[in-house]
Amino acid sequence: MSQKKHHKEKESQPEEVSEVKAEAVETPEISEQAMAEIDALRRQLEDAEAKLAESVDGWQRSAAEFQNYKKRIERERDHEKAMMKGEIIRKVLPVLDDLERALQNRPSNDAWSDGVELIVRKLQGIIEAEGVTRIEAEGAAFDPNLHEAISNEPSEEVESGRVIAVVQNGYMLGERVIRPAMVRVAQ
Repeated sequence: MSQKKHHKEKESQPEEVSEVKAEAVETPEISEQAMAEIDALRRQLEDAEAKLAESVDGWQRSAAEFQNYKKRIERERDHEKAMMKGEIIRKVLPVLDDLERALQNRPSNDAWSDGVELIVRKLQGIIEAEGVTRIEAEGAAFDPNLHEAISNEPSEEVESGRVIAVVQNGYMLGERVIRPAMVRVAQ
């Protein structure tokens, strides 16, 4: 029996070899087909990656544009707010001017004039809290961006081109002139 078994093994070996040879013959076809599929899948992957990169780039651009839009809207809103604030304060300034003129001619030790002085200080405090500053003009060099000359007068005390006196105070809101100071300028 052992010889029969050994003989059967010899007989089965050539069959296995022939099956391996048959598979080897079929492998190039499968390889070519598999390679074609792999190439097709690679192209699809490259196309998908390109589309993804394009989509990501578009999304990033859209996000950047939106951020710029938000910043622009915020700047415009701040600008409009400052403009409205300036307009309101410009309307209140003549009242402050009248009260200050009234205090320049007030009688001493008068409770009524002390009350007006308190009102003036509160009003000045309110406009200062909003970022409004008075333009200091007396003795300063005339600047047409800050001052409005109502007269040119000869002066021995003040050099030419300098402000002699302030007729009406000027005010600024931040860096923007709300109202220029009305001044008399030395010739």
